[in-house]
Formats: sequence, structure tokens, C-alpha cells
Amino acid sequence: MRLAKYLTILPLALAATPALAQPEIVSDSGDTAWILTSSALVLLMTLPGLALFYGGLVRVRNVLSVFMHCFIIAAIASLLWAVAGYSMVFGEGSIYLGGFGNVMLSGLADLREGTTLPESTFALFQMTFAIITPALVVGAFAERVRFGWVAAFGLLWTLLVYIPAARWVWGGGWLSTNIGTLDFAGGIVVHTTAGVAALVLARMIGPRKGFNKTLLPPHSPTLTMAGAGLLWVGWFGFNGGSALAAGDAASTAILNTHLAACAAIITWLIAEWFKIGKPTSIGAVTGAVAGLATVTPAAGFVGPFGAMMLGALAGFVCFGAVLLVKQIMKIDDSLDVFAVHGVGGILGSLIFPIFMPEAMGGPGLPEGVGMVEQMVSQAIGVGAVAALTAVATLFIAFVVSFALPMRVDEEEEQTGLDLASHGERGWDLDN
Repeated sequence: MRLAKYLTILPLALAATPALAQPEIVSDSGDTAWILTSSALVLLMTLPGLALFYGGLVRVRNVLSVFMHCFIIAAIASLLWAVAGYSMVFGEGSIYLGGFGNVMLSGLADLREGTTLPESTFALFQMTFAIITPALVVGAFAERVRFGWVAAFGLLWTLLVYIPAARWVWGGGWLSTNIGTLDFAGGIVVHTTAGVAALVLARMIGPRKGFNKTLLPPHSPTLTMAGAGLLWVGWFGFNGGSALAAGDAASTAILNTHLAACAAIITWLIAEWFKIGKPTSIGAVTGAVAGLATVTPAAGFVGPFGAMMLGALAGFVCFGAVLLVKQIMKIDDSLDVFAVHGVGGILGSLIFPIFMPEAMGGPGLPEGVGMVEQMVSQAIGVGAVAALTAVATLFIAFVVSFALPMRVDEEEEQTGLDLASHGERGWDLDN
């Protein structure tokens, strides 16, 4: 009888037993720490890495103006990203542009979907990409453009070019969702946009006084090499951080980044040695940056062999692009933004599917996608973003010029932008 009683009560007891709690998905402290570190590394690329790299390449009377351009763009892009940029790229919306649900970085989730990161960490990391992209464009018009124009142009360009491009490729937009375009860390979103914008602006603004008539040598190759070193180290966060976790993908991306830069230095110096008879310091660091830009879209999609091949090709191809732009097209892209970043980013974005198969040391192509099909997807992505960039850059430059003069006058250009625009000297050797 007692057994029968217990058997009668047992189902009721089991029904009253609370269900086992499901494990809560929380952020991973190791991944979070790595992405926070990567954010600092990517910011380091702009401040002071890019500022030093560009600053050493201009003449001594313009070095401070380059630093100022980088700093003001960093400030403007950061605030724009917080106000609306992040929401327009990664917020809920259409395949062309996100909505405004995260304006002022409000409503961020404890965990960014698809990652083990707090969404605030993810937003910070992506902000550093929004900073460096318009800052790269500065090299196209160095030594001849007004500070106010640079600030206004940087604001509108980030809003109308960078944000839509980032949405299309990284934010679940039409290129990634419908076309299948891949861009691991910014070969399309960062380097193609910056490079195409640089070419358009350099052609529009016109050359510096004395371009292709007299030598316009860099005032400090030493500063440029120091800046390049910071860019190189920072690129580990740029590409490695794009894995969004501290794991094998990040390690592979960093290894590939380093190998591509090394290979590009060698091939650039070989090309330079044949061209002018000497390997130069400027050539070495420009080659490294070309290799870094070229491997960026592929860093997590290829193996070490593919990375070295991309870097080797970058040295030769980008060296040739510098000659094409300046000597044949006679366009004064002052610091070779298009030839290095634009051509490098486009080259890497178009051809890295060749090195994706496992037989080439890569992780393999996306399931059900062939190499040629992926290359077509890459070409569509590059073409669409390049077209957006060219048209929007031209439009923005004209609009801003109605309110703010673009180019300094001849006397100010001769005096130098340090004194003409800021009333200071980059190097005051009298004190």
C-alpha cells in the first residue's frame, strides 16, 4: 500500500521539480581582452602611425598640417560613429543601410550576435576602422588643401561613402548577403574606398606646385620608417582582431599579415633596384604597406603560402601603379594612396579566392561555391564599392567647396600649411 501511495505521488513531485536551467551565454573575457587590445592597435595605426608615416613624406613646412588632418578626422569620425554610424552599419534595417535603433550607441546588447563579445566592445573595434579609412585619404591632397575643407569633407565622406560600403559588405548588406562578397578585414571597405577617393581628389584638386618639374623629396624618411613600423604592428590588430575572437583564426590572420609584408618588401626593393639602381628606405616601407593592404581582405581566408604570394605580387604591382599614376597619368596623388592602398586592396580582394582551396593551403572555399564564382562575387563587390566611392567623393568635394574653399592660394602653399593654416611650425629649430 505504501509503495502504491509513493507511486501515485511521484509524478506530481516530478512535475513540481523545476526544469534544469539552461547555461547562460556570456561574453568571453579572453576574446573581449583581445578585441579591446586590437582596438588600441588599430587606433595606434592612425595616431600616431599614419600621421608619422605621412608626416615624414611631406616637406618640412607641412608636417604639422598632416598630423592635424589625422587628428581632426579621428575626432570627427569617432563622434559620427557614436551618434549614428554604428547604427547605420550594424543596426537593424535594409540590405542597403541600417536603421537608427542604436543611435548614440544606445540599446547595445550584452552580447553581439554571432560573437562572444559585449556589443560595446564590438562597436569600439569597428569605430577604429571608421577612423583610419578617411584618414588614409589625407595622403592624396597633402600640402595644398585647407584645414576647414578637410574637416567638412571627412565628415560627409564617412557618412556617405564609408558607412554605406561597410553596411553592404560587413553589416549584412546586399553584397555579402546576395552576392557573397567576402572581405576579411577591409580590402574593399577600407582600402578600395580610400584609394578610389584619393585618385578622384588628386585629379580634381590638381598637382602641387613643381610636381614633375622639380624634386619634392620627403623631409624625414626616418619619421616615415617609424610610422610604418607602427602601422605594421597595428595591422596585427587590424587583421587579427577581425577574427573577433582570440583563437586560431586570429593567429592565422596575424601570421599571414606579417608574411605578406615581408614578401612585399623584397619584391618592391627588387623592382626599385632595377628602376633607380638603389634600394631606398621609403621603398622598403611603402612595399610593406602595399603587402599589408593586399593581404587585408584575405588574411583569414588563405594560408601562409597564399599570403606570401599576395605580398610578392603586391610589391611588383603597386610599384608599377605608382609609376603609372605619377609618370604616365601625371596625377599628383601625393603620398601614393591609390597606388598602394587602392591597388593593393583591389588586387587582394579580386585574386585571393585562388589561394582559398585546401590544396593551396587555405581553409577552403565556401560550401557549394567554386573559385571562379567567388572571384566574380569579389569583382562585383569591388566594382560596386568603387563606383559608389567615385561618384560620392566627387559630389561631396564639390558641395563642400561651395561653402569652404578647397585649395590654399599660391602664397600659402609656398609658405607651408603649418604656418598658413595653424600658425605653428612642425620643427622650431631656433628654440
